[in-house]
Amino acid sequence: MAVKKTGLGKGLDSLIPASPVKKKPEGEKTELYQIKTIAKKDEIKLRITEVEPNRDQPRKKFDEDSLLELAESIKQYGVIQPLLVQKKDDYYQIIAGERRWRAAKLAGLKEIPVIIKELSDQEIIEVSLIENIQRENLNPIEEAQAFRRLLTEFHLKQDEIAGRVSKSRTAITNSMRLLKLDERVQKMVIDDMLSTGHARALLAIEDKELQYKVAIQVFDGKLSVREVEKLVKALTTEKTEKKKKEPESRFVYADIEEKMKALLGTKVVINHKANNKGKIEIEYYSNDELERLLYLFQSIQV
Repeated sequence: MAVKKTGLGKGLDSLIPASPVKKKPEGEKTELYQIKTIAKKDEIKLRITEVEPNRDQPRKKFDEDSLLELAESIKQYGVIQPLLVQKKDDYYQIIAGERRWRAAKLAGLKEIPVIIKELSDQEIIEVSLIENIQRENLNPIEEAQAFRRLLTEFHLKQDEIAGRVSKSRTAITNSMRLLKLDERVQKMVIDDMLSTGHARALLAIEDKELQYKVAIQVFDGKLSVREVEKLVKALTTEKTEKKKKEPESRFVYADIEEKMKALLGTKVVINHKANNKGKIEIEYYSNDELERLLYLFQSIQV
């Protein structure tokens, strides 16, 4: 069953209405605009040097081969769909269409078609986000970062974000969970070294260093998601069993500490390590007490 699209979920096909947008009453839900069908009178041309990207837009990575293909298409047919821009101090900031702008520069264009609109910071992020999601341009980490920004900076609830991008609330939650990964693992996802499925499986490993080591192992061994899930399950099960044994062993060594304390008449600490190794710390508080302990040890008959 298809998810009903509301708000941003209507997509970019209604990004710009045929008539001017009236100011909405405070608190009314923002309806975003679409750009598929645009009246020609709304489109103008700007020098490409007057247009600059939005540094805060969700998408950070652009495939070079894909840009070159688009540039070749633009050389033949031009920029078919205009960019959506907003006037800044001495330039126009791209709201939607940075990929077309980059390809147009590669194609050597001097001018580029645009639609000029005035949007709030939140609307700009939402438009950029939905455009990239609809075109599947964002990698999983970029998408998660955009969701988090809507959540933290603009105080939208996860249900509201889900409605705007036509995704389930669970999908939004699972997406943002990827930001809990070690930054090095996130970079591997961005660089297509790991899939989203691999990344989600690695979330079960809380130790960031171990998480990264396993991620490298996954990439080097070309492990499937199922294989990663089994590997992670084995690691977490082993860790859980080890934790269960620790209280029992600690109880045993605590009992020995008490017996040695009674025997020596001073505080004793046993630091037990792996492989049944460790060290015993015996405290003394004066030279006389140190001599007493030494005499006590010397008197022990082997």
